[in-house]
Amino acid sequence: MAILINLDVMLVKRKVSSKELAEAVGITPQNLSVLKTGKAKAIRFSTLEAICSFLECQPGDILEFHEDEDITL
Repeated sequence: MAILINLDVMLVKRKVSSKELAEAVGITPQNLSVLKTGKAKAIRFSTLEAICSFLECQPGDILEFHEDEDITL
């Protein structure tokens, strides 16, 4: 996928657990896990806004575009 999710990095930088973030933004831990692992096919702007608000970051801190679609983590 050409879009990489750096949510794990932001969680470590902010010293926030996945469970804490899921509760704060109102999504299930399972859906947060899907997002963190890059398996999500889409994200609602409202969810992205809630994540950025809670983690005090910009969308670009979480989402990263790469030309090479063969990138896997």
